[in-house]
Amino acid sequence: MTDPSARRFLFLQGPHGPFLYRLAKMLRAAGAHVSRVGFNAGDRAFWFGAPSYIAFHGKPEDWTDTFRDIVVTGGITDIVLYGDTRPIHATAVDIARAMGLRIHVFEEGYMRPYWVTYERGGTNGHSRLMKMDVADMQAALARSDLEVPTPPAHWGDMLHHVFYGALYHWFVMFRNGDYRNFARHRDLPVATEAALYTKRLILMPLIALDRRIATLRIRYGGFPYHLVLLQLEHDASFQQHSPFTRMEEFLSVVMEGFAKATPRHHHLVFKAHPLDNERSPTKRIIRRLAKQHGVSARVHFVRGGKLAKLLDHARTAVTVNSTAAQQVLWRGIPLKVFGAAVYNKPEFVSDQPLPEFFASPDRPDSRAYKDYRRFLLETSQVPGGFYSARGRRQLMRQVVDMMLAEDDPYDTLASGKNPPRQPLRIVS
Repeated sequence: MTDPSARRFLFLQGPHGPFLYRLAKMLRAAGAHVSRVGFNAGDRAFWFGAPSYIAFHGKPEDWTDTFRDIVVTGGITDIVLYGDTRPIHATAVDIARAMGLRIHVFEEGYMRPYWVTYERGGTNGHSRLMKMDVADMQAALARSDLEVPTPPAHWGDMLHHVFYGALYHWFVMFRNGDYRNFARHRDLPVATEAALYTKRLILMPLIALDRRIATLRIRYGGFPYHLVLLQLEHDASFQQHSPFTRMEEFLSVVMEGFAKATPRHHHLVFKAHPLDNERSPTKRIIRRLAKQHGVSARVHFVRGGKLAKLLDHARTAVTVNSTAAQQVLWRGIPLKVFGAAVYNKPEFVSDQPLPEFFASPDRPDSRAYKDYRRFLLETSQVPGGFYSARGRRQLMRQVVDMMLAEDDPYDTLASGKNPPRQPLRIVS
């Protein structure tokens, strides 16, 4: 571990809520210096420490020079961010890489819901995992004897996630006067997104009831079914690492493949993302496409919720590049993906055309997937969560030491060094 007092961290944007502030507090306790750039009132609201806060009031075209100036004048050695594809982060990562800075990227867990992803340099389509093959992972695992547990199947942070999302957008909508040049990385107006988060928060009991009814109809329907894992249309993985720009394009491909190839007693189940706030009329599009292809009676839509109960009886699963596909592979269910993903390895994912996949799918190599899963849980997957206090406490116990370590998690395991983390234990 390098001397923490020689490290100067610059935080950019993070998950909604106080995660970055709590992380900064722990890094300061270790001896490091931490500051943060804020781009709107939502960023400012969750950062409690004026001297370490740098407000960016400029226009988007000013950000490149401003970022370089902050790095040089502040002697910055490390940058920390959540997701690496939004424009301000992509620019900062390019500059930081050229200047030789360490780049710490957080993201939702590849093995969610009970883990967070921590990598250096990039995540998802920019992750080092994209260039690793399973044989490399198995060689690294040969140096380790840690036991990896099965995750509990629950979404402990969901209510907190929705609450902090609504609160963040409230600040941006009503208290953003000092950030008039702020340019959002999403296309919806702030007021619309805030209204959608608030609406979802209020309607959560009704949504849960609708989801339960739909799930019961599928589970007790007695028919074979194929599962489609949907994502948020504005999600970076969907927009930056897939061949689609709109969800309707993906839905059309799946519906056509299903209508062409599957027996008439098979059904198709579309499961929405747990945070889908209906900014895109996905349900209406599915109904229209099903009617167009003459399969309306065999198509179902489930609004978010847990995936496990639907996976228990699914014949196959299809997605663009959802991280939920990891649960599919864990159960040995045939999987078809359309985008770049860290799990898109030839051992796991079918390369068959979609009609052929629905008719006679290739199964994944479950032994190889278990090695892959274990590799992730011993490297980039950290127990805990961003949004609940309990999840943050668990996360802080390990991730700060990982950030202060000289090597990133993958190099640490490959070199045979003891990783700066506790043996994995899950407390339900």
